Amino acid sequence: MDTVTINRIHTLWDELADFDAASADAARTHLLTSLCALVDAQNANWLGAVRLSDIASVDPVHGWRPRKVIYLYPSPPIDAALAEQMERIEQGSIDLSIVRNIAHAGVFRANRLIDLVPEEWFASAYYQAYYKGLGREDAIWAGCPVNEDAEVYFGLFRHVGQPRFDEAERETIAYALRGLKWFHRQQMLAHGLLVASMPLTPAERAVLQELLTGRPEKEIAAGLDKSHHTIHEYVTNIYRKFGVQNRAALMALWLGKAN
Repeated sequence: MDTVTINRIHTLWDELADFDAASADAARTHLLTSLCALVDAQNANWLGAVRLSDIASVDPVHGWRPRKVIYLYPSPPIDAALAEQMERIEQGSIDLSIVRNIAHAGVFRANRLIDLVPEEWFASAYYQAYYKGLGREDAIWAGCPVNEDAEVYFGLFRHVGQPRFDEAERETIAYALRGLKWFHRQQMLAHGLLVASMPLTPAERAVLQELLTGRPEKEIAAGLDKSHHTIHEYVTNIYRKFGVQNRAALMALWLGKAN
């Protein structure tokens, strides 16, 4: 990796550290945009996954399930394909590329498609539907463990007609993401995905972001045009889902001082 690329990544790390705890969405967008620029990708996504304890041992992905997927550049076709894939996973129809990626859960990894599957896979119905059919030629997938039951995945995509990613580009993405465990943890917390099978609702996420700014509940209620009683109920639910008793304990999660 050349010095210019290394310096760009170090600058990115510094920029991410400057986002406050209430700006998780903006920080994620900045990271995805920067990763695309590093390897000339045309789109990217962030995926939060959890391992459910009530999944049978015969499950090909060992209980791992996506709980939140966010694209840098979403579109109706992408949304429709994502819904189809989610349904296929729940039905147990899981593609080889996904199985092989999740097989190494618990260990940081970055792979191109060709690192995960044989060349003949690129003629499969899955690739034609969910890659070529969405205008994608190739992908880099990075898996970033947060704890034994939670992982963050990043997908970087190139459009049809572009060359496949090379090994150097894969290593660039690996270098950029491997040192960001603190960031991955904050992103999972922001979506309530470090609280087992109880992710936050959209309304709770909005209140959580306000809580992290330090504003009192009455100000949050006024800003969100809700009653103080309603906001207090959201706050109570948030504390319950994170297993804390107060705002100080909640903030400690973001500072990495509590589990």
